[in-house]
Amino acid sequence: MTSGVIVIDDGFEILKEYQKKSNHKGGKRPGDAFLKWLLQNSRNPKSCHQVSITLSGAPDKFVEFPDQVLQDEFDPPDRKFVAVAHAHGGGATILQAADCKWVRWNDRLKASGVTVDYLCPDDICKFFKSKFPDEAIPDF
Repeated sequence: MTSGVIVIDDGFEILKEYQKKSNHKGGKRPGDAFLKWLLQNSRNPKSCHQVSITLSGAPDKFVEFPDQVLQDEFDPPDRKFVAVAHAHGGGATILQAADCKWVRWNDRLKASGVTVDYLCPDDICKFFKSKFPDEAIPDF
């Protein structure tokens, strides 16, 4: 929030997604503060870039998702983040805190030009072991 630029879609699907999980009016968690900041800065081009993404005809599927086969493996609410990062075309990095499923797709995303930065790798590993006990943790 103090440096860099956030990339969202111009239809505000990402903002709507954040609003499902966070409370920008009085919430005390870091995500609440981030959402409040994003709502205040979503139209400030120094802080926030907006890109267009296009539904492909199927619900929650996007033309801009770089790997259409991989898109089917993603949770529908997460697809918009990949579509936006890819549509930006300027090296936008997805910041992922704790959703361990993303590490399974890291190599394929990277090959498609989408970078994911895992903010809490120890938590990701812990959650992955719990959710997928019979699988080795992929390199990320």
